[in-house]
Amino acid sequence: MNDAFGASHRAHASVVGVPRLVRARAAGLLLAAETTALGRLVHHPEHPFVTLIGGAKVSDKLPVLIATLERLKAGDSILIGGAMANTFLAARGAQLGASLQESERLADCRNLLTRASARNIRVLLPTDLRIGDGLKATSARIVRVDTLAATLAGGGLGASEMALDIGPDTELRFAAAVQSAKMLFWNGPMGLFESPAFASGTLAMAKAVAACPGFTLVGGGDSVAALQESGLADRIDHISTGGGASLEMLEGKVLPGVEALLGSSSGSGKESA
Repeated sequence: MNDAFGASHRAHASVVGVPRLVRARAAGLLLAAETTALGRLVHHPEHPFVTLIGGAKVSDKLPVLIATLERLKAGDSILIGGAMANTFLAARGAQLGASLQESERLADCRNLLTRASARNIRVLLPTDLRIGDGLKATSARIVRVDTLAATLAGGGLGASEMALDIGPDTELRFAAAVQSAKMLFWNGPMGLFESPAFASGTLAMAKAVAACPGFTLVGGGDSVAALQESGLADRIDHISTGGGASLEMLEGKVLPGVEALLGSSSGSGKESA
């Protein structure tokens, strides 16, 4: 019996090898609950559907963003925060100093924004940011994104400055979009959540998601930690125990651990209940 959803996207011997050797095999209650909840998002999405994505890298989340885009309809929304938003902002011309960016993903970001716009799907990016002087900064200053264009005199951040959280205006815009959702998925923090100076955006989203009237599903360690820290975890419809596994399911992949439970076995022992 496999009840380790968080490991079911890995084709390890204990995940896929053992089920091939026995006839009696099944999903545990946790694995069943996870696949049911995530399957609801993939196969039975309700609209407006809001996807709230954060974290460090576009490359980590791009496959799920592309897959999600295909399931969305006009009026649905993708909200992008965290360091991955920097690459999207840079693709629009923002100068972001030492902020984490993936220059090799700029074209991918532009392509996703274009495809979403063509289908009237909103992609909300930060309109303001909390800036710190390096990762060890203990204080933040608020900067509007429209002041960071390279075409503006003095535009851009200082050489050592980094965008480390979404700003207060972005919090309000994202929260308003969250409240419109009939179905919502959240994965990834909005900033450097482990630092008190840059935790506001993530905590604000935790409160917004908890107040969302629609079906809510949250995955990813920092997102779940923010919910627990704010005492709001019990107001979420489903909290996933597997960040990577949940993202792969939302990409439309069949997890190796689930597939192993469904396949034929080569075992010769007695079946057991």
